[in-house]
Amino acid sequence: MSSGDSPNQEFIDVWNKILVPKFTRFRDVFVRQAQEHSDVALARHPPRAGERVLDVGCGFGETTIQIAQLVGATGAAVGLDPCEAFLETGRADARAAGLSNVSFVNADAQTHTFDQKFDLIFGRFGIMFFAQPVIALRNLRAQLKPGGRALFVVWRTLEENPPFAVAKKTARTHLPAPPDDGAKCGPGPFSMADPETTRAQFTAAGFKDVEIEPIDVRAIVGVTIEEALDIATMLGPAGEIVREAGPLGQEKLPLILRDLAAALEPWKEAGGVIAPQASWCISANA
Repeated sequence: MSSGDSPNQEFIDVWNKILVPKFTRFRDVFVRQAQEHSDVALARHPPRAGERVLDVGCGFGETTIQIAQLVGATGAAVGLDPCEAFLETGRADARAAGLSNVSFVNADAQTHTFDQKFDLIFGRFGIMFFAQPVIALRNLRAQLKPGGRALFVVWRTLEENPPFAVAKKTARTHLPAPPDDGAKCGPGPFSMADPETTRAQFTAAGFKDVEIEPIDVRAIVGVTIEEALDIATMLGPAGEIVREAGPLGQEKLPLILRDLAAALEPWKEAGGVIAPQASWCISANA
């Protein structure tokens, strides 16, 4: 299947054409933020020395490199992502770290298959964007050895993630909601927030012993209030509302920034804007 035939092509195009430059600009904040979650998951369910691990939606490859270090020279870590710009960064970082057990593949995890199976499949904040989650999870399970394991981190609800919720609420105060704002299904950052629905998806995909554990952390959303504002109004629920509103979004942006700055102020600390965040740690067996 060519990349243009991917069932996730619409989202892949959005990532490559719109989101990659923004994530690259704010890479340090996003990596520090996401690592608070993935470090908990990897500590609870660590990769084992000598294992072959697939890192789904690896982005810049930080977790791929971390996993490669955990499994050691006798193991291997393969990062999989549909954004080549992210993978170029990952390859450069792996070379700089002197690691020979890391590789990166540019492909859609919903459809791509590997000749060699894996002991563990890991993913941090990536699998929520599958257009067909059960089909995608079934394909990932097929890439595991018998007895292989899966470990994923996904966002809990918007309401359980105050920095995102307050940004959306502030934007909605000044702008109309996008046409599909009320949608409860379909790909998106919070599409796996309901644990029972997510458990049913994993079970339907053939996984066994599905465990869904909460992760609660305090993580950075910007080094400064100004950076946190830039991130919130370019990405996430608030960014989508501003973008979808077109010229009206730009007209109202100063008011949104003013109100959101006041809302973020209580989370300002010496190390940055640090706010509560909530995710799920999903573990399962093939």
